[in-house]
Amino acid sequence: MKQFIVLTLLLLPILANTQMTIHERIDKRAKEIEKEVIDLRRHYHQYPELSNREFKTAEHIAKELEKLGLKVETGIAITGVVGLLDTGKPGPTIALRADIDGLPVVERAAIPFASKEKSEFLGEEVGIMHACGHDTHIAMQLGAAKILTEMKDELTGKIVFVFQPAEEGAPPGEEGGAELMIKEGLIEKYGIDVFFGQHISSATPVGHLTYKLGGIMAAANRFVIKVKGKQTHGSRPWGGVDPITAAAQIIQGLNNIISRQTELTKEAAVISIGKIKGGLRSNIIPEEVEMIGTIRTLDDDMRETIFEKIKKTATAIAESSGAVAEVDINKGYPVTFNNIELTRKMVPSLFAAAGEDNVHVIPAVTGAEDFSFFANEVPSIYWFTGGWNTEEEAFPHHTPDFKLDERGMITGVKAMAYIAVDYLMGDKPSANGR
Repeated sequence: MKQFIVLTLLLLPILANTQMTIHERIDKRAKEIEKEVIDLRRHYHQYPELSNREFKTAEHIAKELEKLGLKVETGIAITGVVGLLDTGKPGPTIALRADIDGLPVVERAAIPFASKEKSEFLGEEVGIMHACGHDTHIAMQLGAAKILTEMKDELTGKIVFVFQPAEEGAPPGEEGGAELMIKEGLIEKYGIDVFFGQHISSATPVGHLTYKLGGIMAAANRFVIKVKGKQTHGSRPWGGVDPITAAAQIIQGLNNIISRQTELTKEAAVISIGKIKGGLRSNIIPEEVEMIGTIRTLDDDMRETIFEKIKKTATAIAESSGAVAEVDINKGYPVTFNNIELTRKMVPSLFAAAGEDNVHVIPAVTGAEDFSFFANEVPSIYWFTGGWNTEEEAFPHHTPDFKLDERGMITGVKAMAYIAVDYLMGDKPSANGR
């Protein structure tokens, strides 16, 4: 009898574990490894690296993936890392993505693991900071990788853990980021069917997730307008052609494209001039003025129409002043588009991870993301994970005071693991969260 009792006591934890649902086991493991995830985040936060220079970050990520027994590939798109979980059973191949680069920002937040790192950016010495939360993205994805690897025997198909460099943009004259990963054949090589990604948000409360069907983040296109006139003395403007006056009129014309010529009830759009350069002295009207700006759109057809209207507006207004306008619009980032069918199919997984009351539909964000390149290739979903302690001020991303509440990361770990398990197993939870 005593032996039976002892054996029963030993088997109770095993029996209890087998009776738990797969979601309940993800919850349990996420809680158990929470400190480990936080420690990883603090390491990456303290030692950030700039785009296409994430060599030590990539090395550390590769070692963490190797500890899990995953097949690891490095050097993708210069510093990218991929870990492959192959269950050995037929099924789809999904990719989970985390970006890994920091920004040229000097940290001001008073935290013990603040970055003291410095590097060179555009010929100047700069501080480096994870001022957009990419350190949390790495840590959350490594946490999800640990949980999913432990469940390998229960899963089908393959999971590709993509750690992408240079999301903030490659240095001038270099390629990088998601676009270069695609160019190098990442999707074909691993046979990726769908992509999933998330971004921490300093303005979304801890424990909450947000998403949107369709375009969730804007396309971003940098443009340059050069207005060429005829130099003359400032006291005799009629003796030349004033490109400064023409530039001012062009700016007003660009504003009218959005306010008067764009159907904003369809989607949001923005044209902003961020830099104007021209002239040297108060009494010289210069030959040329250069304007640099950004275009943000959430609809591909609207974007193409706005491009044409910018060119037409700038050249016509310049011509009316006797000047000439040259317009150059770069390729930029496309719209980050959440596949509507896939998103509807997987939203219950987000409900399950955070609780339905904590999952919200949001308006589109006019910031941009190069996850958009992946979403252009295969059906994809991108969502935001809350990192805001509502008792404190929420500082914007890309600023020296940016900070996050690490309690939010466990929700991100669960969201990635739930999405992966549910997609691979076809086990869609009910709307009540289970």
